[in-house]
Amino acid sequence: MLKGKKIILGISGSIAAYKAAFLTRLLVKEGAEVKVVMTPVAKEFITPLTLSTLSNKPVSIDLFVEKTGEWTNHVDLGLWADLLLIAPATANTIAKMATGQADNLLLTVFLSAKCPVMIAPAMDMDMFLHSSTQRNLKTLEDFGCRIINTGTGELASGLIGKGRMEEPEKIVDQIESFFKEKQKYLPLSGKKILVTAGPTYEIIDPVRFIGNFSTGKMGMAVADALATKGAEVHLILGPVQVLPQTSGIKIYNVVSAAEMFETCVKLFREMDGAVMAAAVSDFTPAEPAAKKTKREKADLTIKFKPTKDIAAELGKMKSSDQWLMGFALETDNEMKNAVQKIKSKNLDLIVLNSLNDPGAGFGYDTNKISIIDKLGKTDSFELKPKSEVAEDIVNKIIELNQVF
Repeated sequence: MLKGKKIILGISGSIAAYKAAFLTRLLVKEGAEVKVVMTPVAKEFITPLTLSTLSNKPVSIDLFVEKTGEWTNHVDLGLWADLLLIAPATANTIAKMATGQADNLLLTVFLSAKCPVMIAPAMDMDMFLHSSTQRNLKTLEDFGCRIINTGTGELASGLIGKGRMEEPEKIVDQIESFFKEKQKYLPLSGKKILVTAGPTYEIIDPVRFIGNFSTGKMGMAVADALATKGAEVHLILGPVQVLPQTSGIKIYNVVSAAEMFETCVKLFREMDGAVMAAAVSDFTPAEPAAKKTKREKADLTIKFKPTKDIAAELGKMKSSDQWLMGFALETDNEMKNAVQKIKSKNLDLIVLNSLNDPGAGFGYDTNKISIIDKLGKTDSFELKPKSEVAEDIVNKIIELNQVF
């Protein structure tokens, strides 16, 4: 359940910080990607080297590097994570979180985090039971944080009672339960969806290819949006410079149209639906050269042959309980061409965008689309960031899934 999940482990200055080593190891073992953020005092209880070794990532402690002035971007950390887990959380850290203080990196990450927050308190019994601590914990619960109950047992002071941090194994169990519960209520939970994204490169010779200007941003934004709605996303990705941001997406890297075709056909039968967002080459060199073509050649003629139409092939394969969404990037007769593709490829929906619209198409972080269904119903949207365009597309997919 934790495979691919991005977890920030925040550690404050408690004797229970030694348990963070076991906790980090267990999270990584379960497949989570862990970034550790420590308060300066936490270094007195466990070394950053230990946690860096166990997490396979650098440990973040300071807001900035004094010698260079380089700062740690707490906002990026907060956006990166699927979960912020603060364990151990001292009475001091809990009080600062409840009152919005931000005098160390961990607190700034907490205040900027967009992800769920879980807190595992650790302190002496009297501190834990004090009315101010209980009030602060209640405040954090009201903020939406999940409080992991403390265990009862022998404390560092020698007292026996509540206040000790819960054991790492039980914390991991609670994290897994949290993600399972969250997944259950997402609209695409249990759905397996294939997505293609990016360009394809067609080989001319060992050092040259023909391709297109696609960056894959639109397809990857759709993959991210599907995953956040609970879908199990299988992303077939052409040559691109960036990757999707959401954890848990299964990526299949391909280069050519033929490789993308083979991978799509292999996977599609197991899917509930597919989104054909890749910019697949329509033609490929008929006879790629085995050696590099030299400049000295007076002229060069390349003979091309058509590639296999992936969307049309999946349209033929599609069963009555599967759906298929295509993409159409057009320069003329946009609507006519898009509607024709719905019929010829047996699509359920098509996303139309035009190179004639400023800010739409290849290379932009924005897009302007229309979504057309097989009955001819059209929904048009204004120019907006591709992440928001992806939300519009996925909302139509959620509607479509209610039919299948």
